[in-house]
Amino acid sequence: MKKTTEEELALVLEEGEGYSLEFKQNINSDLPKELTAFANASGGRIFIGVDDTNQITGCAFSNKLFSQIDAMAAACDPPIAVEIEKLPQHKIIVIHVPEGANRPHRCNKGFYLRNGASSQKMSTLDITAFIQAEGRVRFDQQLRLDLDWKKVLDENRLSHFLTLAHIAPKPDTKNLLLNLGAGDYKNDRFYLNQTGVLFFSKDPTQRLFHVSVVCALFKGTTKAYILDRKELTGSVLENVEDALIFLKKHLQLRWEITRRSTRRNEILELPEVALREAVVNAICHRDYLEQGAQVMVEIFDNRLEIYNPGGLPKGLPEKDFGKRSVCRNPNIASLLLRCNYIEKMGSGIERIHAALEKENCPGVKIDFHTIFSLVFLRPTYITPQDPGNIGDGTREKPREKPRENAREKLLVLILENPTITMKQLAEQTGLTQKGIEWQIAQLKKQGRLERIGPDRGGHWKVIQA
Repeated sequence: MKKTTEEELALVLEEGEGYSLEFKQNINSDLPKELTAFANASGGRIFIGVDDTNQITGCAFSNKLFSQIDAMAAACDPPIAVEIEKLPQHKIIVIHVPEGANRPHRCNKGFYLRNGASSQKMSTLDITAFIQAEGRVRFDQQLRLDLDWKKVLDENRLSHFLTLAHIAPKPDTKNLLLNLGAGDYKNDRFYLNQTGVLFFSKDPTQRLFHVSVVCALFKGTTKAYILDRKELTGSVLENVEDALIFLKKHLQLRWEITRRSTRRNEILELPEVALREAVVNAICHRDYLEQGAQVMVEIFDNRLEIYNPGGLPKGLPEKDFGKRSVCRNPNIASLLLRCNYIEKMGSGIERIHAALEKENCPGVKIDFHTIFSLVFLRPTYITPQDPGNIGDGTREKPREKPRENAREKLLVLILENPTITMKQLAEQTGLTQKGIEWQIAQLKKQGRLERIGPDRGGHWKVIQA
């Protein structure tokens, strides 16, 4: 058992509850639930005498209390061999719960499993799948015994994460990584685990070649012609952001101004909230034990596909998809949750649906068998009457949005420069001069644009309704 130092206690209180940390003000009937949840996961520590706001409240030490903890652990089936540490200067008890050697464990209330910062009760299906999967090692918790953590650690990546997670830097980096679930001890020596490598190492993909994210832009509706391709080889956080940059670069952007205001709004054809959730979902929940496939972000004329190896995690029935959360990579999910890349476990799909509905975009098509895929229909391509025919190579008629967007862009350019010429408008929009003349005529017809003075020496006036 590793003793808890003053510095580590301060760090634990600052970080708060997580995948391997739980706070309780006192011993109550819920303690066996937490014991079994940690034992069925990767182990953890329970701090007795700390409340949910990370404040020390203290608890009364007594032999009766320690015996009660031992009795609760022994009553689990199979029994859990906990170790009890006393911090008398703070009146805190730390219960060290090891990863169970004979899982799954159950208490008098049932079977529980740690999921993020909470303990969730397992259903019969969960338990069956858990037993079936016990022979399979969890990827994100594998220790990298081949790496010297000090040599591979990227201080800038760690610092960036701490800033996002609102955690102050600490001199004891080893304990910081331990408490984040990014590493652990083996034979009294500290090692990064795969989570630590993915988030904080200098060259994640040189050590794990299959974890890069591949982004591609295709011409048309098939993969015959590649217009742009980029392989993202940074940390987990960098890959999320770089994938979003790629999407924003290649998806259509429209300008919108209201008739009551000259303010210009830039709107992506698919809501950024939905895109972020889809990318985070793919990177967080992919099956990293599958080394023959990568996370893919593919843009076609008519659709966007984001997919990752691995279908639904075992223990999550199809009927509960989008309602319940079963983490394939709990350590990775926990760190993403800490820095607000995940709002809460199991809510990402709901937010995607809500964001698309709010912007009146077509619904997302989801498939989760051997590959988990999200297919977004591009609103600038698919007709409102027929949102089908995904990927069949059939060109649909574009709806009127592109023309409306062109007019809005013209109005923005004219507002910025009322003396702008037809030639300049054509150069800045990519339309032909005849196309500009037609659009101008339509705007005049709609009563939204007026020419003041002659063609030479005059200027445009945008009419606000």
